[in-house]
Amino acid sequence: MPYATTSDSVRLYYEEAGSGTPIVFVHEFAGDHRNWEPQMRYFARMHRCIAYAARGYKPSDVPPDPKSYSYKHWASDVCAVLDHLKIDKAHIVGLSMGGYTTAVMGFMFPQRARSLTIAGAGSGSIPSRMEEMRKGWRQIADDFEKKGTPEVVKGYGMSPQRIAYMLKDPRGFEEFNRMFAEHDSKGSANTMRGFQCERPPIYDFEAQFKTITVPALIVVGDEDDPCLEPSVFMKRVIPTSGLVVMPKTGHVVNQEEPALFNQVVADFIARVEAGRWPTRDPRSVG
Repeated sequence: MPYATTSDSVRLYYEEAGSGTPIVFVHEFAGDHRNWEPQMRYFARMHRCIAYAARGYKPSDVPPDPKSYSYKHWASDVCAVLDHLKIDKAHIVGLSMGGYTTAVMGFMFPQRARSLTIAGAGSGSIPSRMEEMRKGWRQIADDFEKKGTPEVVKGYGMSPQRIAYMLKDPRGFEEFNRMFAEHDSKGSANTMRGFQCERPPIYDFEAQFKTITVPALIVVGDEDDPCLEPSVFMKRVIPTSGLVVMPKTGHVVNQEEPALFNQVVADFIARVEAGRWPTRDPRSVG
């Protein structure tokens, strides 16, 4: 199995397909590298595509300490994968926690990104609900360890922002939750405690977002309520960003609407590579 090794000696499993300008896919909490298969198959026709399993997601290593799972670790792990593959910079495409990671890459490691696709990012960012959300996440982390992943998935997999996927594509939804149920319980608990419970809200990065010069595409489903407002916020403050809202769509946009997601991301990347994705003209702000 191919692995990249991080600066803190965590091995990250990855898969590759295709050739051309590289794209790295960064998965969400409930997903893993396998959930990018609709994109790996499509984009590998034109690009060198890499999908990897984050720390805590087997066959990658599962560090025992929740402090090894911060959002800063996730961002530097993208760089570790690029370094291992001797890639100077790539188009970064992320969903949910992977979208959050992609967003902070824009100011933490802008030199490693050709573009940023920030999908389904910003859940848990409402300031008035932060402590309530973190209390719930800590309980979920405990449940992963006490009850095991399959039991947690029965509830987590039916969260409101995933219902649209279930109604639209029952077979895909069933497959998604079956793979989710295979996740390592300790890795999931540590990710919940280290990343979800400790990451700053999206709104805290307003000043940093305003400095981003890397082309950015923000994608969100219109039935992904926790991410809608943060996505509009990012559109307003990231000067290089464009926003796509997918109708009648929930959180897992890349799998729920794979054809539409692939189309908009492919168009975005093509414009970036043609030098036709400019910073917003100040005259258009009003």
